[in-house]
Amino acid sequence: MNPLTQFKKIPILPPVIASMLVALAALTALPAGAAPPLTCGLTPRGLIDPSGNPNQSAQFAEIMSYTKIGDWKAKINIDQFQLYVVEITIQPGGWLGWHSHPGLSLVVVKSGTASFYEADDPTCTPVRIGTLGTFFEPAGDVHMVRNEGDVPLVNLVIQLTPPGAPRAIGAEGPACPTLTCP
Repeated sequence: MNPLTQFKKIPILPPVIASMLVALAALTALPAGAAPPLTCGLTPRGLIDPSGNPNQSAQFAEIMSYTKIGDWKAKINIDQFQLYVVEITIQPGGWLGWHSHPGLSLVVVKSGTASFYEADDPTCTPVRIGTLGTFFEPAGDVHMVRNEGDVPLVNLVIQLTPPGAPRAIGAEGPACPTLTCP
């Protein structure tokens, strides 16, 4: 008797197993809004992959760690994740349209000035972040970044995402600012 084929003798099991597999596939699929954000004048360059592929990540197992050095403390408790390190150059007048991230993003402005817009700001007033400035993008936060200056904006972006998740997901945002591509 082969135990692997015994379930075929129970008529209800194959449909039950098939429906469970369909449910599992639906739960692990990307969200409906998983399209990448719209962009204009943007060039991403991955810093993990030698060829510059921005979609190449490094895979990490779960990390649980705590350290204290003097008054400085750091604590991390994170499940398995993907780490991306990407340099994003946005030309003057260019933008990275309304989007969110399924994980955390740490951003350093290497050169230029980033105009950072939050979708939930009713005044649509950008926060301007200059060279060596930093900003944090929490998971699910809908935002956009524009280069409203006259020199290229170069950002270093470090992202931690769940395994298999995209780096960014395009999102609906307010009608301001007007997005046109020069």
